[in-house]
Amino acid sequence: MCATDQPRNSGRTRTCPPHCRAEPPTGGHYVKHRRIAKRRVAIAGAGIAALVAAGVTLQTANASEEPPQYTVKTLSATGAGKLASDLNSALGADAAGAYYDSKSKALVVNVVDEAAAQGVRKAGGKARIVENSLAELKAVRSTLTDKATIPGTAWATDPVTNKVVVTADRTVKGDAWAKLEKVVGALGQKAELKKSAGEFKPLIAGGDAILNGGGRCSLGFNVIKDGAPHFITAGHCGQAGSQWTDSTGGALGTMAASTFPGNDFALVKYDDGVEHPSEVNLYNGSTQPITKAGEATVGMAVTRSGSTTQVHDGEVTALDATVNYGNGDIVNGLIQTTVCAEPGDSGGSLFAGDTAIGLTSGGSGDCTSGGETFFQPVPAALAALGAEIG
Repeated sequence: MCATDQPRNSGRTRTCPPHCRAEPPTGGHYVKHRRIAKRRVAIAGAGIAALVAAGVTLQTANASEEPPQYTVKTLSATGAGKLASDLNSALGADAAGAYYDSKSKALVVNVVDEAAAQGVRKAGGKARIVENSLAELKAVRSTLTDKATIPGTAWATDPVTNKVVVTADRTVKGDAWAKLEKVVGALGQKAELKKSAGEFKPLIAGGDAILNGGGRCSLGFNVIKDGAPHFITAGHCGQAGSQWTDSTGGALGTMAASTFPGNDFALVKYDDGVEHPSEVNLYNGSTQPITKAGEATVGMAVTRSGSTTQVHDGEVTALDATVNYGNGDIVNGLIQTTVCAEPGDSGGSLFAGDTAIGLTSGGSGDCTSGGETFFQPVPAALAALGAEIG
C-alpha cells in the first residue's frame, strides 16, 4: 500500500463521515440415491484415487458423522479451497458445490449420489448428498439471466442451502418485483428469493485512499507486471489513462487497464520512485503482509480494508455471483460476503491472512445496518492482467 498514507485512528469498527458518501458507479437434505452409470463411477473413482495417491493425509475431525471406516481431514480455509478444486475436477458432474465448516475445520462437499460420496470420504472431505446438481443450478441461473435481468438484483449458488439465492434490493418493486416473484416461484425448490433493505451499487469513492479527480476509491493490492510495480483496484473506479494520487495529493501513477462491467478490476502503473510494499493497511498502526493470491471458499473468514470504513471482518457466503447494478452494469463471477462496506471502499483489499482474495466491487447496506458486499476475485484479475502479487 502507499507509504504516505497514515491510519486515521486505531479502532476496527468505523462509520462513514458524511463527506465520504459519494455514490456513482447467501443445508440441503439427504435424499434417495440417484442412479449413476458404471463408467462415471470408474472415472470419479480414478480421480479420487489420484488425489489419495498424491499424498492426502487424514486426521480425525467430527469423523463420527461419517461411516466408521473414513476420517475427515482437518483443514484451513485455504486448504479446503484447494481440496474443493481437486474434488470438483475429479467428480465432474457428480459434484454439487462445497463449503468450509469453520467449526469442525472440514470441507463439506455436496454430491448427488452415494458413489460420489464415497469418493469424497476417501479424499478426506465430508460428503453430503443433495437434491440439486450444479448443472441443474446452472440452468436456474440461465433462466434468471433470460427472464429476470432486472436492475437491483443479484443471484448466486449457495452450497449450504443447495439453491440459487436471488436477492432484490429496495429499488425492485411494483411490476419488477411481481415479475421476479413469478420467475423465481416457477423454479420451485431450486431457487429462493430474498429482499435486501439496501441498494446494490458500486462503492466508488477502498486499503488506502486513491483519487483521480472524479471520485475516491481504495487501493487493492500491489502487484508486478512485466517487472514493473503496479497496483490493482476496481474497474468501475476509472478508465485507462486516468491519473491517480494518494490522499495527500501525491502522484501515484496512471491506470493502464480497466474492465467494467462484466468483470470489475483495473491496473495502475506506479510512477517512478513511489513506495509499493506488498501489504494492507490495518488502520491500527500496523499492516498485513501479502505474499500470494488465493481462491475464496464458502465459509472462509475474510477481512476487508477500505478507505471509508477501514477494517471489517466477515464470511464468504457464495461464489460466482451475478450482480445487476443497473444502467446495464452487470458483473459476473463475484464473491458474495457478509463483510460490510460503504461508498469509497471500492477496489479495497479482501484478504485472509497473507493471501489476497478479492477487490471490493459493490453491494448494499452499510457498516451500521449491515448488508451484502461483492468482490472481484483476485486470481482471475491477475490472470487477465498478466500480473502477480508483489
